[in-house]
Amino acid sequence: MIVALALLLGLLLAMVASASLGQTFVPPADVWRALRGDRTPYDLVVGELRVPRIVLGALVGVCLGLAGALVQTVTRNPLASPDVIGVGHGAAAATVLALATGAVAAPGAMPLVAVGGGLAAAVLVYALAWRHGMQPSRFVLTGVGIGVALSAVVQLYLTDSELDAAEQVKLWLTGSLNGRGWEQAGPLAVVLLLALPGLVWAARAARPLGLDTDTAAALGLPVDRARLGLTLLGVVLAATATGAAGPIGFVALTAPQLARRLTRTPQLPLVCSALTGALVLVTADLVARTLVPPLEIPVGALTSLVGGPYLLYLLGRKEKR
Repeated sequence: MIVALALLLGLLLAMVASASLGQTFVPPADVWRALRGDRTPYDLVVGELRVPRIVLGALVGVCLGLAGALVQTVTRNPLASPDVIGVGHGAAAATVLALATGAVAAPGAMPLVAVGGGLAAAVLVYALAWRHGMQPSRFVLTGVGIGVALSAVVQLYLTDSELDAAEQVKLWLTGSLNGRGWEQAGPLAVVLLLALPGLVWAARAARPLGLDTDTAAALGLPVDRARLGLTLLGVVLAATATGAAGPIGFVALTAPQLARRLTRTPQLPLVCSALTGALVLVTADLVARTLVPPLEIPVGALTSLVGGPYLLYLLGRKEKR
């Protein structure tokens, strides 16, 4: 509880800092006045440009943190995440195929296509990994293989497409909050609200599922159905987040592990994972906006830059064991 409150406080501070800092500095007092609806010289900067982006970043971080915790609970592998099981690759492949065939011409329809592609890729991975039950190691390896195949589809499109279309897809593939706001945040908030009952169930099912399979079954948990439910919930959250902001790497991988180290619990804490994901993404977007002004680095590039060494660290720890 104390860790969750500390993470929430850190998230609020990061959101205030993100609303204040940038090419135009806005005093925190004026940020508060703008949020209350009072007229300030910074209404456009705060209310129209920064706050919608910050809220979207926090919601995407919450979804990715939860999705990572659910997938890692199912696989019992700290190296697993929705990225690994092909959700991001499926979203990307569906987007480029829709653009290549002309099925989607309006950019506003791309998030829906991305969500559908992510879900389809995860269903395919689950179906191929099923052999008289779902084996976590087989699930991860199948996801890696499907992800490689789907990434080849994306690269093929980028090679043969026109320059303007390729640039549009490349920007989306990097993962960015630039130019996004309430239009993407609204549907994401609705998905999170609809997922709340499932998340409450998942928090209960994750405890016995964190034990070995025989022990979890002895405690009365239907293991295969629980794994399917947790995987489906995690994939829906990850695919929706990907549709809103593009594939932002390593947040779903790192947030649950950071949360577990902070709470020092054997199971992955869902609430703290969600708050950690939001804190990581809001902070990363702030750094990406202000690191080399006036250039804005896509937040997905920054999280990948930091997440890569963290993945190597996890691999090193696993080898030592």
